[in-house]
Amino acid sequence: MKIAIAQLNPTIGDIAGNTQQILEAAKRAASQGVRLVLTPELSVCGYPPRDLLMAPSFIEAMAIAVAQLAEALPPEVAVLVGTVEPNPHAHQQGDKPLFNSMNLLKGGRVQQVFHKRLLPTYDVFDEDRYFAAGEASNFFTLDGVKVGVTICEDLWNDELFWGKRSYRVNPIADLAQLGVDVVVNLSASPYSVGKQKLREAMLSHGASRYHQPIIYTNQVGGNDDLIFDGCSVAFNRRGELICRARGFEADEVVLGYDGDLQALPETTCAALLEVEEAEVWQALVLGVRDYTRKCGFSQVVLGLSGGVDSSLVAAIAAAAIGAENVLGVLMPSPYSSDHSVKDALELAQNLGIKTEIIPIGDLMQGYDLALDKLFAGTSPGIAQENIQSRIRGNLLMAVANQFGHLLISTGNKSEMAVGYCTLYGDMNGGLAAIADVPKTRVYNLCRWLNQHSDREIIPENVLTKPPSAELKPGQVDQDSLPPYEILDDILHRFIHEHQSPQEMVGAGHDLHIVNRVIQLVTRAEFKRRQAPPGIKITQRAFGTGWRMPIASKSLPSLLT
Repeated sequence: MKIAIAQLNPTIGDIAGNTQQILEAAKRAASQGVRLVLTPELSVCGYPPRDLLMAPSFIEAMAIAVAQLAEALPPEVAVLVGTVEPNPHAHQQGDKPLFNSMNLLKGGRVQQVFHKRLLPTYDVFDEDRYFAAGEASNFFTLDGVKVGVTICEDLWNDELFWGKRSYRVNPIADLAQLGVDVVVNLSASPYSVGKQKLREAMLSHGASRYHQPIIYTNQVGGNDDLIFDGCSVAFNRRGELICRARGFEADEVVLGYDGDLQALPETTCAALLEVEEAEVWQALVLGVRDYTRKCGFSQVVLGLSGGVDSSLVAAIAAAAIGAENVLGVLMPSPYSSDHSVKDALELAQNLGIKTEIIPIGDLMQGYDLALDKLFAGTSPGIAQENIQSRIRGNLLMAVANQFGHLLISTGNKSEMAVGYCTLYGDMNGGLAAIADVPKTRVYNLCRWLNQHSDREIIPENVLTKPPSAELKPGQVDQDSLPPYEILDDILHRFIHEHQSPQEMVGAGHDLHIVNRVIQLVTRAEFKRRQAPPGIKITQRAFGTGWRMPIASKSLPSLLT
């Protein structure tokens, strides 16, 4: 029996477009003699649909689309699709009104329905908000093969692999008790750096422990701040890798089953990207491309300062949607260095993107004149510096509005963490492309890009000059912040590892610097709450999964 993995890139809410993707994949599979096609979790509506699930008309539209899809499918193919099913006992049992489900479509109708058993409610996941948990594992039989069914998290609860259970039940163990021949998993597992190696280790362990082949079908594409990397895989009952679909793009793979999974002659096993910078680059490019496309934009605009952050974002945007669709706006002030303009123009020439230069000196004078009476008797300071950033932000928004462009902001994770950014200024935008990329990794990505391109992309001076916001004479970032190597390590320990100040001091950091960084992170929460969505590449990003209070006194009490 031939089984196909259809690694699809859905658009959330585009039920007609998503089901058309499924239909076309099924037709291609049928032409290769495939009997069973697997699609990702919630493939009919896209994952995560969030509060779209609260609209009854949305649920009804999915049910209609699934019925129509079943009738349109090639009769010789069975297809598993991810969809939502109403919970008929919700009102009587006080349960959630929906199930996260998969439907087996065959012979023109829905043959069987299966519900997700383990509902994640951590990080970016909030499934308990919408769904009731399925009560039992189940299977279906096709051509004499018992196919056990699971959905995403259902495979993530093996106590021997994790050292503990996060849920009471282990669906894959239950399927082993039912004596299934092969386990399939419809998944929408978001990307983070290095996660695929963890997934594969877990799936290999499950396949070998329970002596069950596993086929894992993952969603691909960018949906808001989340990236889904695909990399669908299959393991035989000995835990050996049989195939791997390509990462960061739609793909289809056909396998054979004859007592165990087999790699057919045409089956591919795409290589994993061994260098993290290559992996992160592909994730960011995919995120910008899909956010732009799925939000209905065809062109983007960003501010070019001649600095490393805007240089990297410009390169990402050019790779994502084409250099001809990217506009870089230079907005020099009286404090801008000559090399900043030169470096920005050189970068633009290297990328082949369009540029415009709008000096802001006269606008700064206009603000000074307007505020002269009110500010009389006070000393110039941060307010005047931020006015420059807000002038630039207003100009960029004007360009975006006038020409229908998407404005991409260029701030990195280090700046966002400590609030070294201006609300309604450089934070303006519809997407924050590198908001989950620390400053040290920004430099690493730029150097990697230069090394793996046929020519220099990021000018060398951009990578060697001291980083500066250039909002006052002679300013450099280290006037206000610790060196980025120190800052990023403290931020990683605090944000990702939840270390205490004492633990960070034990790791070699100065207590005064640690306390100051933690205070900056805490005080900047109100800024992050108003920032555009940022593409998530780490396990702990300032976005959907970050739920910190703004008005809080809990952290300063630790600083002793």
